[in-house]
Amino acid sequence: MFRGHHRKVRVFFGAADIVLIALAFELAYVVRQRLELQHNFYLEPTRIALLLGWAMLVWVGLGYWWEIYDRIDAAHPRVILRDAFRQCLLGTALLVLLQYVEHYDLSRSFAGLFAGFTWFLVCLFRLNAGRLLGAVRGRFGASHFVMVVGLGEPALRLARQIEEAAFYGIRLTGFLADTPGPPEVAEIEIDGRYPVYALETLPELLRKHVIDEIIFAVDSRKLAELEEVMLACDEEGVRTRVSVDFFPHVNSQVYLDRLGGSPLLTFSATPHDEIRLLIKRALDIVLAGAALVLFFLPMLLLAAIIRVTSPGPVIFRQERCGLNGRRFVCYKFRSMCENAEALRASLDHLSHRRIALKIPNDPRLTKVGRWLRRCSMDELPQLWNVLKGDMSLVGPRPAIPEEVAQYQSWQRRRLRMRPGVTCLWAVSGRDSVDFETWMRLDMEYIDNWSLALDWKILLRTIPQVISGRGAH
Repeated sequence: MFRGHHRKVRVFFGAADIVLIALAFELAYVVRQRLELQHNFYLEPTRIALLLGWAMLVWVGLGYWWEIYDRIDAAHPRVILRDAFRQCLLGTALLVLLQYVEHYDLSRSFAGLFAGFTWFLVCLFRLNAGRLLGAVRGRFGASHFVMVVGLGEPALRLARQIEEAAFYGIRLTGFLADTPGPPEVAEIEIDGRYPVYALETLPELLRKHVIDEIIFAVDSRKLAELEEVMLACDEEGVRTRVSVDFFPHVNSQVYLDRLGGSPLLTFSATPHDEIRLLIKRALDIVLAGAALVLFFLPMLLLAAIIRVTSPGPVIFRQERCGLNGRRFVCYKFRSMCENAEALRASLDHLSHRRIALKIPNDPRLTKVGRWLRRCSMDELPQLWNVLKGDMSLVGPRPAIPEEVAQYQSWQRRRLRMRPGVTCLWAVSGRDSVDFETWMRLDMEYIDNWSLALDWKILLRTIPQVISGRGAH
């Protein structure tokens, strides 16, 4: 499905949740008032507006956070029921939390009724969403007609994907041969039969048939020869797309950018949305600043304990590799003896990793340092690195230059994201995870990055740090 169609479907499901929540709220309110219980139940209009608005915001927010709206139309009924249950359970819990914050006297029976009605209505709608979407699209929505230029395997693969998107109103109407003259075949059979037209007949096809857009799926060497065809489409106002899967960029996202008046086809193997990255940076500054204020006194106490219990500086400074290989000084509370770096070479053979030295029960750790490591308290000074912009709260852990020098080429891609205080590796076992898995977790984070994923990792980090699981 085209991204634009995908976006519309998500908006549709979000809007549907808002309507269903309002209906469930009203049903629960009416039923609770008619129940002859010990206490009468009544909410003022302003409180109803606040509770209902909060419920709508929470439900839709959870739907986007858990990516529920991306899979409703194609999910198994069991998955639909499970997702709706999780959404209703946490949504109701947050609604009850609001009543404690605002000191409302919210009936527990009303909250239970609201959760039950919401779950029932949401499940009923989502289990029938496919048929409903099809009926609505058939009655009110126009089909989107697409032609493909090209007869090779890339064109056929694209055609199959268009066929799979038929549920969303996208229709494949035929093919255009990518060379002048009569086509070698008159029709192509995939799941259905589609006519093949000569390239010269395109102006006539545009006049006689409804064609919403044309996709060019041809060899890159033929694109220059098709300039006149693209200009003809441009004059007619027909949208054109060019398939670029002939470029060997497995991990990259492709988008068009401009430098002045020059269009640039851009490949990016890391997140490139400047707005979302700006929001990530703003959150880093706000949260790191707040955390430094909150932990100021505990950090002073830790500094005093480190100073008293072992000789050497309180803060350990080490050069690390940051965004795109930039060097910066990373700060940590010292957890080892004063001459730990000098002893490193003699202990390399004890490491269970070839890269990223990690020694079980490292003899260089001080008594206080061992506890600091276990609770990750030694990382607190890195909040200052976050404020400076060297690091982010969430991102691949910063490596020392000697380790980076040993990376394989695919592992160097982790340097294309600002390093973080916590990451997927930190919440997936920490030191118990082998180096290869650690690197792949970083790639997974980069490939699937979103603001919601950052929040998930931050929330998972808290119990991981408290328990000390995986720390050596």
